[in-house]
Amino acid sequence: MKIITFNGSPRIDGNTDILLGETLGAIQGPGNTILSFRLNDMNIKPCQNCGHCEETGICVIEDDMKEIYTAIRETERIIVASPIFFSGLSAQTKIMIDRCQALWCEKYLLKRAIPEGPTGRKGLLILVGGTKKDIGIQCGDATVKAFFRSVSVPVHETVSFLGVDRKGAILDHPTALLDVYHAGQRLVAP
Repeated sequence: MKIITFNGSPRIDGNTDILLGETLGAIQGPGNTILSFRLNDMNIKPCQNCGHCEETGICVIEDDMKEIYTAIRETERIIVASPIFFSGLSAQTKIMIDRCQALWCEKYLLKRAIPEGPTGRKGLLILVGGTKKDIGIQCGDATVKAFFRSVSVPVHETVSFLGVDRKGAILDHPTALLDVYHAGQRLVAP
């Protein structure tokens, strides 16, 4: 099974990294191929709303999104992991999602959806933030749901943690590591 991960955190070895690492531990195994993208390290320009993709389904911006577009088309499972900043996804995560407007146009305007493949397509969203209010989780989930549906991922699970801010503080959460590990298992289950 082909799996791609998008890590939207700028902080190395932070809470998002820890959660994503634990999730990967659950899905590594025979038959699974994992391709990971650390979005902060990539050259991804923002969508320019130029309208070119409305006609072609292809983005005219030449940058690292080309690799992401290919991976999205070929995968069966997608994991998006992001910290919550100001009640939403990190800028790194959002810029990648915004650039998938080309895939949205391809599916909804040009009627060429990405095929679901023999095992279907499923997604997992992992969110962690310092706030104790769930508005960031709601906003992040709504954005990623729109992304997932645009790239022919009809179902996804969201696992989220609030009140976790300090680097590494997720390790003090009583169930977080087990929660994401089990979510990873469910993601790759038939």
